[in-house]
Amino acid sequence: MQSYTIGQAARLLGVSPDTARRWADAGRVATRRDDSGRRLIDGRDLAAFSVELAAADAAEDDVPYTSARNAFPGIVTAVKLGDVAAQVEIQAGPHRLVSLLTREAVEELGLEVGMEATARVKSTNVHIDRT
Repeated sequence: MQSYTIGQAARLLGVSPDTARRWADAGRVATRRDDSGRRLIDGRDLAAFSVELAAADAAEDDVPYTSARNAFPGIVTAVKLGDVAAQVEIQAGPHRLVSLLTREAVEELGLEVGMEATARVKSTNVHIDRT
């Protein structure tokens, strides 16, 4: 079973190491010490905790009902308008998402750099790389 340091867990959860350390100190996620004294989180425990965090975040958010499960709330960082098509970039935490849509859709939504938006991803193919 793979284990993660506090820093690695923080990166995977999208929080600071201090936040991950506080969660561990509060007993929200179980840790153990390795031979050199570093705190480790077992992979299964981290996976369960990440699901718990996502569920808590979803319960707190005022998100509209949708069938698209992969929602990335973020900020619009670029809008490039063509005659017919447009390209919109959203920075959602560490994720940069680029969407190609019609110019008309961008104008109807009133999308501008600096505004909040949510990118919703629905795909029939998902590729996973082991890191």
